[in-house]
Amino acid sequence: MTPHMLTRSLDRGATIFLAIVAACGILIPLSNLLLPAGSVLQVPTYLVALWGKYVCYAILALSIDLIWGYCGILSLGHGAFFALGGYAMGMYLMRQIGTRGVYGNPILPDFMVFLNYSKLPWYWYGFDMFWFAALMVLVVPGLLAFCFGWLAFRSRVTGVYLSIITQAMTYALLLAFFRNDFGFGGNNGLTDFKDILGFNVQAEGTRAALFALSCLALILSFLICRSVVSSKLGKVLIAIRDAESRSRFLGYRVESYKLFVFTLSACMAGVAGALYVPQVGIINPSEFAPGNSIEAVIWVAVGGRGTLIGAALGAVVVNYAKTFFTSGMLAPYWLFMLGALFILVTLLLPKGIVGTFNAWWESSKEKRTAATSVSAAAEDGVTEPKMAE
Repeated sequence: MTPHMLTRSLDRGATIFLAIVAACGILIPLSNLLLPAGSVLQVPTYLVALWGKYVCYAILALSIDLIWGYCGILSLGHGAFFALGGYAMGMYLMRQIGTRGVYGNPILPDFMVFLNYSKLPWYWYGFDMFWFAALMVLVVPGLLAFCFGWLAFRSRVTGVYLSIITQAMTYALLLAFFRNDFGFGGNNGLTDFKDILGFNVQAEGTRAALFALSCLALILSFLICRSVVSSKLGKVLIAIRDAESRSRFLGYRVESYKLFVFTLSACMAGVAGALYVPQVGIINPSEFAPGNSIEAVIWVAVGGRGTLIGAALGAVVVNYAKTFFTSGMLAPYWLFMLGALFILVTLLLPKGIVGTFNAWWESSKEKRTAATSVSAAAEDGVTEPKMAE
């Protein structure tokens, strides 16, 4: 993937989007660290962490839009890849606690000491090293997606059947991670993190750095998605979305294309989960809940399926609304409001916010072009021929 390929895939809207994300990634941390507390322009630390969570959700939405909006794969289990990336980072953070835990064991996390583990499980080996944990953030979700996709796509499972299977996969993982004897903390999950790369995760500087890193990851994820969908590979993916049988008849190995983009999407979701965990301070099995994956699909639908920018925008807008409405008297009715929002968008804005705006902009642009052509022809003395009576 060359720099020329990345820049060639950008249009005006994409450039503006990237500029806004980059500006937020620079200005918000600087405002938090440099301006005095109480200043009008100073961003509090809790808001930095909150917006960092929104950025991670935007990366997850991008990963879903890549497979759903451009390849027609509706996954209702992408929250599983998000959670697996989060658990990989959480295991590293737990190993960094050392003797500062409640029981002071330098090797075993507190929940293992409480459950009378005699030694560290073999699958926890290596997570005391950041590079290994960062590698697992990509390998674990990617490997699961590759194995699942190879079986599903090879069997030509599509449509609603594939969606149901992905939902069953994430529910199975939910039940597995709830069990204490699996060595992942059970229902409580992993929490009480202390350090990341030697820096206190609760410190303002660390929070600001994590937010900036999340914005950088969003930019890189967007560039990767744009380079994929604007290339010849992207044209094939769209052809598979619109006419899978015809694409297969023309000689394309549809299963290989689906498997590649599904695995890439899972890796992106894993990165989002890894950045999410140190900013919220906990990862537990509730992240595997099928409802979370369905809600992520709603973000994409609200923002605009098949637009990338709309997916990221939808994630931020819907989660901001969730934060706003669940903090007051409307909190018990949030799920009803979310369902109503999805229905209204489906009926009134089937292309989502950004998709509808793009359609309106193209229509108005064509009208302006036609009006300019007519006025130019009138100035040159050329008139439209009249119909014979």
